[in-house]
Amino acid sequence: MSVQFATTSINTRIAFLVELATRLHKYGASSPRLEMAISGSAHRIGLSAEVWSSPTAIIISFADLAQGDEGRVASATQVIRLLPGDVNLDKLCRADEIADRVIAGELDLREGFRLLRALEIPDTRQQKAAVIGSYGLSAAAIDALFLHTSLADLFVAAAVGLIIGTITILSATRPRLAVASDAICAMVATLVAIIVSAFVVPLAIKSVVLAGLIVLVPGMSLTTAVREISSQHLVSGMARMGGAMATLLKLTFGTVAATQICAVLHIEPRDFELPALPGWVDYPALLVAAIAFAILFRAAKRDWPVVILAVIVGYVTTRLGGEISVNLPGAPFGVFLGGFLLSALANLYARYVGRPGAVVREPGILLLVPGSVGFRSVSYLLDRNASLGFDTGILLVTLLISLVAGLLFGELTIAPRRSL
Repeated sequence: MSVQFATTSINTRIAFLVELATRLHKYGASSPRLEMAISGSAHRIGLSAEVWSSPTAIIISFADLAQGDEGRVASATQVIRLLPGDVNLDKLCRADEIADRVIAGELDLREGFRLLRALEIPDTRQQKAAVIGSYGLSAAAIDALFLHTSLADLFVAAAVGLIIGTITILSATRPRLAVASDAICAMVATLVAIIVSAFVVPLAIKSVVLAGLIVLVPGMSLTTAVREISSQHLVSGMARMGGAMATLLKLTFGTVAATQICAVLHIEPRDFELPALPGWVDYPALLVAAIAFAILFRAAKRDWPVVILAVIVGYVTTRLGGEISVNLPGAPFGVFLGGFLLSALANLYARYVGRPGAVVREPGILLLVPGSVGFRSVSYLLDRNASLGFDTGILLVTLLISLVAGLLFGELTIAPRRSL
């Protein structure tokens, strides 16, 4: 510990670490990585920190290392109540950079605290508009990449995505709306798809709804939950799993409710198929998806090439892995291979570039996470198709295990030198 930290009051050091933990949580750090980051930072400024993190709270117990065993006994405890965070790569990287500069002695703790607080700036109208646009682009890209439906489906999915993005942005500042926003989004998406199919052009209803809602489907939360459980962060993992399942239920309820409303009003969608998009559309769709994810995760402009490359590498590796596997089921092995490569690349990036590996890892695995499979499984069960629902549920578990195993093996192959 440097002289700078030795002469700084323990309250100032604790205030800085609490603010850092709050920022990392809000900007999408998982519980294991947050706990590791805060414990390591605390030790380097002369404190011992016992950190417990969950999706909705952080508890940190501090002790002054300079006081030896007596300081460890007379510790201070901070309890921070928080809402679940969203991934914001730009602010996550900036918070990490501020912490590094403070620990290196380039900034004092008070200035570091002030800079961390300054990150809490509301999005501008241009940023909100960009995020809404990313919802539309993501829906269109997913429709083209995975669902391979018609051109009409693609445009309607993009329009539904824009509507969903608008509702999501509006709900961010309206707590009452936020609680029900997932169900409302699913209901609106289904109503729009059925009405357009009935009166304008026939659509593949389920594909359009799934593509429009794809950003809301909690595939990333499910993956993070399984990772936390596998690393013995049981409380956080189970809490995150419960939140993901609640989101799936709300989305499914919204689609079922909209379907019943249309049935009562005798609005029947037309079910004949239009010509599917040609195979070459996959390539521009993948690039569009990568750009959309860079906007969605609010990556800094300097990180856009890295994010785009990560998304492309993850998708291509997963697809090739599924094609070359012989004795293993294609999709699970491809997902394992994609997770393995992205985890290793994320640790390499963090080691040699000095920025959080989340810049590579989080957007890279977004096309790998099986959130849509979970949505379909719950939908089948609510439609009383238990056999197909359970079969799809087993596939969901298989894909989750494959992805998490790939991420864990990637970290074993190239050990991370940074917490984030």
